[in-house]
Amino acid sequence: MGLKRPRAVGWWLMFIAAGTAASIASVALSTSEPPVSAQHSPTGKVYRAPAYGAYVHYDGATATERMKELSKWLNGYELRVGRTYLPGDLWSNIEGAHGFLDKWAEWRRAKDDRLFVLNVPMQERNEEGLSDAEVRQLLRRGAAGEFDKHFKVLATRLVELGVPDTILVPGWEMNGISYTHRCGPDPVSWKLYWRRIVNVMRSVPGQKFRFDFTPNRGMDDIPWTACYPGDKFVDIIGMDSYDHPEGMSFDEEISEPYGLQHQVDFAKAHGKEISYPEWGLSQNGDNATYVLRMLAWMDQHKPLYATFSDYCPYGLWQCSKHPYSAALVRVWLAAQVDPRRGSPIVSWPEPTPTASASAPPDE
Repeated sequence: MGLKRPRAVGWWLMFIAAGTAASIASVALSTSEPPVSAQHSPTGKVYRAPAYGAYVHYDGATATERMKELSKWLNGYELRVGRTYLPGDLWSNIEGAHGFLDKWAEWRRAKDDRLFVLNVPMQERNEEGLSDAEVRQLLRRGAAGEFDKHFKVLATRLVELGVPDTILVPGWEMNGISYTHRCGPDPVSWKLYWRRIVNVMRSVPGQKFRFDFTPNRGMDDIPWTACYPGDKFVDIIGMDSYDHPEGMSFDEEISEPYGLQHQVDFAKAHGKEISYPEWGLSQNGDNATYVLRMLAWMDQHKPLYATFSDYCPYGLWQCSKHPYSAALVRVWLAAQVDPRRGSPIVSWPEPTPTASASAPPDE
């Protein structure tokens, strides 16, 4: 749901947010090492502000309309990143069947500076709670090439739709236990399978795909470095990073084993850009400090892109539980449209999606 508040209340929220944003951002940046040209990233890159986006719905027609409304709510900040998930129930859906990608492709083609990011399940029945033994067998079948044809179909479809530069996020959060495409039951086969997927998709004429290796932040079930398939098969080192577990400070999110700092250092060592395909609030409620620290972190380390998950309990626009964090993001992004608008914004636009917010398919 969009936030709805009387204009006077909205003004005071924005006033408080502006002051809080300035003070927290100052602390966030002053307690970290100075941003020296995004030190982690490949030599020779031109650095600019991260491309921001939001996951607002999996369906392209619905999502692209909501993104327009969200940009209005952000006082004119244009979202440059559109991101969705292919359904992980059947191979036919992982192939992008039934026109699922058409509206997303249309949105991407409309402006040259847009990025389309597509999360790609590596297995069907991806959220059915399969045992480790079943997952292990599936990974070995994938590593042997049994599922190559599905990824060839997907790659061909993307090229034919005019989005050959799609950023692909196969097997996201592989270091956890949520998905059938998890790495833990057989890391060796997982890495071989990832390499096959990349090779198959890169074999399609006209493709310009980039592959984003995106674990959960932290240790989770297995160190994500144990799943890394090699520099030749990865273009971006991503990380899904939410404000959890309960009580964890942002400094701990940076310094924990396999946390934010580890991601930045690993990417620098391997000559890769970074990304944050999923970030948002979580178990610590309307935590404005987390939001500003995360924005400051991204401003310092210059990810290629970042998309916040805009549905409850993580979101800002379609989740009315987080008014202070939402106000802070509006101030931050409005200042990128026009630095003079970093001060409180008196108007309080009220674009409201016509339907309820949606989690990714099968979530």
